[in-house]
Amino acid sequence: MEAELVEADIVVPMKLSFKKIQAYEKYPKGQSRGRWKHLKQILQAENFQDYPPEEPNYMNIESAPSTQPCKRICDITGYQAPYVDPRTNLRYANADVFKTLRSLSTEQVQQYLSIRNAAVVLK
Repeated sequence: MEAELVEADIVVPMKLSFKKIQAYEKYPKGQSRGRWKHLKQILQAENFQDYPPEEPNYMNIESAPSTQPCKRICDITGYQAPYVDPRTNLRYANADVFKTLRSLSTEQVQQYLSIRNAAVVLK
């Protein structure tokens, strides 16, 4: 039978890839398993300073802007804000926050809007 296989030029691998490898075969006696590396270790091993600056790598990769809309966050609490106050243009999460928004002075409203880069400059 082996002679027929040699004549047919069929090569059968010694270990089949779909069979599970036992731990003692993968790690011989006394050999430890691989450890996780921290990001700093990976970056130092890569030697990014040796690469040409136009070649993309982990440190200088640029991506396209996101296609998903940005999340609207409450200006007071930081929770997700489905509502916008039409008078002050501040975002709010619930009715309790809305009450506090209405009690704010115009200077405080402008400060909250400037944090979000949505401030209206009054002349």
